[in-house]
Amino acid sequence: MKRNQTVNDVDHRQLGRDSLFLMADLRLAGQDGEHRVKVRNLSAGGMMAEGHVKVARGLKLDINLRNIGWVEGFVAWVQDNRFGIAFAEDIEPKVAREPLASAAAEGAPRFVRPMVPFVDPSRIRKI
Repeated sequence: MKRNQTVNDVDHRQLGRDSLFLMADLRLAGQDGEHRVKVRNLSAGGMMAEGHVKVARGLKLDINLRNIGWVEGFVAWVQDNRFGIAFAEDIEPKVAREPLASAAAEGAPRFVRPMVPFVDPSRIRKI
């Protein structure tokens, strides 16, 4: 769904959002380089990010969300080191929360792979 309204015209607070903790890369319009930010909550229409990035309301940016890729958005609000991002187009937030499908196949460290039981329960000794 394409958003034709500006950040000032839309109140995204009514959209369902979930608290979570992910990391994402952020590119600001007109600037080189990327910034690493924490994703604090995420909905189809936007998100709250936290990081030491100088942003201002209305600034255009792109954010790279896990399992989704680069998403265009605009800064909706700023408070200290947290800021809201309104996406230009809706996303599917459940996709970003899914585990990385290729983590185990690519030899990722054990702490980022999904947990799998490694002990046969029938072999556990009762004390």
